[in-house]
Amino acid sequence: MRHFILILLTLFFISCGKEGKFITDPNDYNAYLKTQPSTTTSKYFELWNSKIQSDSTQLMSFSHVAGEYNRYFKNTGDITYLKKAEQALDKAVEIANLNKAGYYRALARNYITQHRFQDALQMATKALENKEGLKDTQALLFDVHMELGNYSEAQQQLENIKNMSDFGYLIRVAKWSDFKGDLDTTIKFMEKALGKAESSKNKNLLLWSYTNLADYYGHAGRIEDSYNHYLKALSLDPQNAYAKKGIAWIVFSHEKNGEEALRIMDSVTKTNESPDYYLLKAEIADYMGNEPSREANLDMFSMTLKNPGYGVMYNAHSVDFHLEREDYEKALYLAFTETKERPTPESYDLLAYVYLKKGEYDKALDVVEKHIIGKTFEPGILLNVAHIYKANKDFEKVQVLKKELAEATYE
Repeated sequence: MRHFILILLTLFFISCGKEGKFITDPNDYNAYLKTQPSTTTSKYFELWNSKIQSDSTQLMSFSHVAGEYNRYFKNTGDITYLKKAEQALDKAVEIANLNKAGYYRALARNYITQHRFQDALQMATKALENKEGLKDTQALLFDVHMELGNYSEAQQQLENIKNMSDFGYLIRVAKWSDFKGDLDTTIKFMEKALGKAESSKNKNLLLWSYTNLADYYGHAGRIEDSYNHYLKALSLDPQNAYAKKGIAWIVFSHEKNGEEALRIMDSVTKTNESPDYYLLKAEIADYMGNEPSREANLDMFSMTLKNPGYGVMYNAHSVDFHLEREDYEKALYLAFTETKERPTPESYDLLAYVYLKKGEYDKALDVVEKHIIGKTFEPGILLNVAHIYKANKDFEKVQVLKKELAEATYE
């Protein structure tokens, strides 16, 4: 849960410097907290699902059913639906002759959601070899390479799809700008992308744009803008768990109102079982000094992850969980697994932090110098690096990072 603490510190300083007077109003979002069971079927779904038999070759049926299963997963957090979508797409890939690249891409995106990034790369490569929908495949390859830390390859794919009037390019160049540490440019590109989404009146694009722009506004200390965009997302989709989590985070980090943040998150976990929501609730409870609630939510996180369908999806969160339990060897194993599967600065940050908690300061420093410094501008990671420098008594570098973090805060 250290990531929550780091982000909390960052948002605290940002909010004090920029929007200290802004206060959320429960009347803005109370109506969205009324919990209703998520719908996991429809006439549309039943129509296409009825066409699938054990020996079916109804290609369109598999595609449509997979899309519905994906939607059910987003609404409920139930991994079963994501795995069923994978099964349907596996079958589509097997039997497709035309538009096979499209099914490879769909399966790759399913793997990305599962954090099976090496598998996603394999599917994206097959789509590239197929040559159908080349621009869509290049956009996918950008996404996969960013997740894997292959930044030069990602940059090449971004150049391949360059088109300032295309929504897909705009959101990716925004992500690239964020990776490079240029938050102002990130927001400008995302605002352009939102304009495209609003022109198209596509609900899914609008939801994606509102929530992602809300995240970026939050990182920039524009708390009121962030809050308003989460509300816009909820006006389109009253059950949107991600937007509710975003508002809960603002209430928690900006206003220090743990009780209200927990009330919001309680409404989320009544209908959505995503394991990371329980970790956030545990962090809020810890801040409130509510040890029974903290333990109950940590137990829920652990129990939910016993479902083998999650695979490696929550490895990074599990590292924090095991550190909370002082199970350093399990945390170390998971951190190593992340660096092998996903060698990004974020993964190496996990590994360095485990070494720090274990008291192996020299190993933590070695990871920092080889895999983190000069490779990320993420304030949370740099704050962690500062702690590692401090543990190694390199106070000069601590002061340098302290200055950088202060500058990043006021950007």
